[in-house]
Amino acid sequence: MANTDIKTVRDQDEARLKDELLSLKKEQFNLRFQQATGQLEKSSRIREVRRAIARVQTVLREKSPKVKV
Repeated sequence: MANTDIKTVRDQDEARLKDELLSLKKEQFNLRFQQATGQLEKSSRIREVRRAIARVQTVLREKSPKVKV
């Protein structure tokens, strides 16, 4: 997902969000690996991916059933 604004994320179902989260985490791992080996060209992408992960996790948490304490 190139453009992960919150409206498009909220429109997706849970299965799609979980797939997207997995994809973003893999990308984050690859970016960290590239950074460690000095091959990373666009370091701002790490920040973008981290924020996209946070957006997806937030929406997943909103969609999950509420747990009463």
